[in-house]
Amino acid sequence: MREAGNAQARPYHHGDLSRALVDAARRILEAEGAAALSLRAVAREAGVSPAAPYHHFKDKTELLEAVAQGGWEELGGAICDARANAPNVGEALTQIGITYVKFARDNPALYRLMYDTMRDRTAMPQHAKEEDSGYHQVQAALIEAGADPLDERELELATIASWCAVHGLAEMCKFKDFAPLKEAMGGEEGFLRAILRHYGTFTVGGLKH
Repeated sequence: MREAGNAQARPYHHGDLSRALVDAARRILEAEGAAALSLRAVAREAGVSPAAPYHHFKDKTELLEAVAQGGWEELGGAICDARANAPNVGEALTQIGITYVKFARDNPALYRLMYDTMRDRTAMPQHAKEEDSGYHQVQAALIEAGADPLDERELELATIASWCAVHGLAEMCKFKDFAPLKEAMGGEEGFLRAILRHYGTFTVGGLKH
């Protein structure tokens, strides 16, 4: 069992308790998993009184949603950087796909929580509609790569297909069965690139005009 934090070891700035609690929850999540999360455990980790979290979160569910929201924002930022730093518009889509898979690999507990908190929803979360969201960045990259921005239906379908493709890849690429393929492709990134080439939306020529 990990040792809890305390107010001296993990100080927070006045007025930023909500962020301190989310950060504390993220540390517990990564070290022990979602089952270990509770408002009491988070308060202990943040070094505050057991009652303090209730000023910001009515229950554990609301806290988990805040942690998941932070994950979506982090993923969106990583995707935005991948698109911005790509050498050309065609490579941007591939870089976005690789970035998504690596995020899932490097943050397994957070990644699971992000989708678990969406499982019973009947609509996409509000953040997905924001300009800096990962979903919006994928759509923008598709337009830059040749998708018709005026054909809203096809653009939406291509965005969904792209997102589902990398989500499925993130779920499968960890399997040990693919180790020989990874070695043959020169490592994980070569392996990911090779798979993404088989998805039409990840190649400029594969986009519907």
